[in-house]
Amino acid sequence: MTALALSFLSVTLLVSGCSGDEETKKTELAPLALKEQTSSVVQASGGYLVNWAAVLNNGNKWHFGENAVATITGKDAAGKEVVRMEQPLDAVAPGGSLAFTGEALAVEKPVSVKIDYKPASWHQAARVPSAYKTFPVTRVSTEKLGASSYLITGYVESPYTRPAGSLVVTGLLRDAAGKLIGGGTAFVDDVRPGASRRFIITVESVSAGVAAATAVTARTWGATAKPYEDLAAGGAAPIFTQAPKTAPFAKDRGYTVITEQKP
Repeated sequence: MTALALSFLSVTLLVSGCSGDEETKKTELAPLALKEQTSSVVQASGGYLVNWAAVLNNGNKWHFGENAVATITGKDAAGKEVVRMEQPLDAVAPGGSLAFTGEALAVEKPVSVKIDYKPASWHQAARVPSAYKTFPVTRVSTEKLGASSYLITGYVESPYTRPAGSLVVTGLLRDAAGKLIGGGTAFVDDVRPGASRRFIITVESVSAGVAAATAVTARTWGATAKPYEDLAAGGAAPIFTQAPKTAPFAKDRGYTVITEQKP
């Protein structure tokens, strides 16, 4: 092989290698980001009730985050682990966020609680991001039940033409400064288009402050994108479903047709 041919081959391999590196960088996906977390501990029958709430963000606009698992650990004053729990998480929509809550009972009192998570697997969305609609939540009401408990109620609807078999509704409580102080979760089944389903969420052991604002979100239940994809495949329900109630014009205003006169 001549020196010219060897030189050409080397350049070709170098260019293809650079191209491969660029393609790899383009396909790299950002991991889910733990945006905020909070926890509280109150004494309960048989030990201590540990309650937590957190928000995960998905910065990838074309991929679902699937099969993520949150790991919650609590340690006592001596650094001994007194509570540990793995919580499977629902799929995180493209470019969306996931609010989740949970609770566990510890025999000994933890003085610190930390939330980590195992990395998610990725599923490329079958449709454009705008096809995955959020579930409207209305008439939200928050009532304080006791020194550290709250009751959140409201209604959830489906923006899709197909009924949603099971939805997870999560309510997050924030203090006057906007800091996350607690939350709770409820499940609502058979949410059909055009109908509202009521949810009731009980939030216990909120000890980090007084709730001044409530944010409620709803999502499909399940660790994979399949429930979202099935709903999106049926399309979105029409926004306007009622006929106009105003009287028609007495005379149609019409329009003027302009014709081009060629010489």
